[in-house]
Amino acid sequence: MLYDARGNRYVVSSPEHLRRLGVDVPASAAQAAATREQWTQAAVAALCDWPEGARPAGAKAHRSDGLLVGPFQAQAPFDLLIVNTDGSLAERSGNGLTIFSQALSDQGQVSGGQAFTLNVHHDKTDALSPVPVSVEPASVEGVPGFWLDLGAPAFGPQAVGAEQVQAATFNGHAVAAVASLAAIDEHWQRSVFVRIGNPHCVTWLDSAEALPSMAQLRAPALDAALTAIAYSRSGGQGKGLPCPAGINLQWAAWRGPQHLEARVFERGEDATESSGTSATAVACAAWRVGLVQAGQVRVQMPGGTAPLRLQEQQGELVAVQLFGTASLQP
Repeated sequence: MLYDARGNRYVVSSPEHLRRLGVDVPASAAQAAATREQWTQAAVAALCDWPEGARPAGAKAHRSDGLLVGPFQAQAPFDLLIVNTDGSLAERSGNGLTIFSQALSDQGQVSGGQAFTLNVHHDKTDALSPVPVSVEPASVEGVPGFWLDLGAPAFGPQAVGAEQVQAATFNGHAVAAVASLAAIDEHWQRSVFVRIGNPHCVTWLDSAEALPSMAQLRAPALDAALTAIAYSRSGGQGKGLPCPAGINLQWAAWRGPQHLEARVFERGEDATESSGTSATAVACAAWRVGLVQAGQVRVQMPGGTAPLRLQEQQGELVAVQLFGTASLQP
C-alpha cells in the first residue's frame, strides 16, 4: 500500500507480505534491524522501484521515499522498521510514522480515538533502539490525523556526534559554523544541531527568499556535495562530515510569528518535499535561537505545512508533538 503525507510517499508492507514476495525478513523487528543488509535492498526493489517503463519523466529514482515494514505483532505496542530507499534504516520519520498510523487505522488494528505506541527499530550505533513514539488520533482545523509525541530534543554538536565545528552566533545566540556547508555557500554557516530521535543540522538564513529551491538541491553537483555531508553508508561508522554517523540537513528562515519555512535534504533520501522530523527539528532550533516561543508552531515546506506543539518548563523544551495526516494512494 502506498500512502502520502505532506508530499512524502511511503509503501507500507507487513513482514509476511515481503516473505510472500521472496524477501527473507526475520520474524522479530530487532532481528530484522540487526540483519538489514541481508534483505532491505531486495525489499526496496520489490516495492519501491518503479515498474519497468512506468517511471514518469523527471520523477525520482523510486516511486516512494521509503518503505515501512510492520507491524510485527497483532496489538500495540507495534514494532516497525523505516527503510530508506538506499537500504539503510532511519530512527524516525514523522511523515512515515503518520503514514504507518493511518495504515494501522485503515486495517482496523487500532480503534478510533485510541492512543497507542510505535517502536521503531534500527541499526544505528549512536542511538538506542527501539525508539518509542506515542501516537494520539486527533484533528486540527477539522482535518483528522495524529499527534506524534516525539519527546524532548537535545541540542549541540555532542547530541548528534558532530566533530570539528566552529562557534558562531545567530540572533544573539550561540550556534555552530559547519565548514563543509560554508564551503558550498558562504551564507550557510549558522547552524543548530538537534537530536529528536534522529540527528539534524538546521542552518539559518536571513529570509525565506534565500532558501535553496528543490531544483537547486537536486542539481547533480549540489546533490553530490550534500550527500558527502549527510550520508553514512557504512552502518553508521564514518562517512558523514561533520557527523560520522550521518545527519539530516535543513535550511530554515523566519516567516512571521510562530511561522517558519524550510527545505530538507534527508540522510538516506536526498532532497525531499517534506519531512516530519525535520520540521520538528526546525521548530526546536527556532526556539533555541529565540525565533519562536513554546506553543503552536507551523513549519512550511514545499510538500505542505507541519503543525507542531512545543512544551517548555523552566526554560527547557520538555516535549514536542507533530501533527500529521496521510492518505492512501492509487
